[in-house]
Amino acid sequence: MKWRGLEESAAGTDMRPLREIFAERKLLIQKYVPADILTLHAGVIAGLKQARLAALSLQAGEKAPAFELKDHSGKLVSSADLLATGPLVICFFRGRWDSFCCGQMEAMNAVLSQITGAGAGLVGISPQTVQQSFFMADQHKLGFPLLSDAGNRVARAFRLVYQVPENQKAIYQRAFVNLPFVNGDASWELPIPATYVVDRGGTVRFASPNEDYTERPEPAEIVQRLLSLP
Repeated sequence: MKWRGLEESAAGTDMRPLREIFAERKLLIQKYVPADILTLHAGVIAGLKQARLAALSLQAGEKAPAFELKDHSGKLVSSADLLATGPLVICFFRGRWDSFCCGQMEAMNAVLSQITGAGAGLVGISPQTVQQSFFMADQHKLGFPLLSDAGNRVARAFRLVYQVPENQKAIYQRAFVNLPFVNGDASWELPIPATYVVDRGGTVRFASPNEDYTERPEPAEIVQRLLSLP
């Protein structure tokens, strides 16, 4: 269970806008995935949008919940320590089994020097286990911490968590996406993807939660948000 990322499929780093990379992946999915399965996934996204999960998630102007999680090497990382050195970019993602999550993490890694140059830090948070996060960081050559949010405890504090519907669960199981194994629990819960820019005082200055896992903010926009912080 792994996604062959940009670093494995092409020499160098893909510096195209993330929307172009995702558009290419969507075309491949449309080509190879049966129409009824595509319709089912689209229906799940529509249901989440109808529930307004993104609108009810943590928004700009709110205080970011504090957290303390293990990174992909097993080291305990706290938001308080990270914010003590500067602003923080937090990317909630579903897991290494999702090609769009892998694409976003690679794209954020490509602008990591710009993020650190702005005096900020970057972390990715998912419900996958420490071991799965290690595999992902190693495979995609990521230079920032991937934090394991067991039971989606932190994602729940950010109001991002949803239950995978039974019909989609069956599709995942047939595609060998074994969330109980990947996440280390049998809940079949996931966070909707969301990217936050948090200032040193812990206030969210930019929030981009989205029920559609095929859409993520452009890394260049995140860098500009950091550069515009007071």
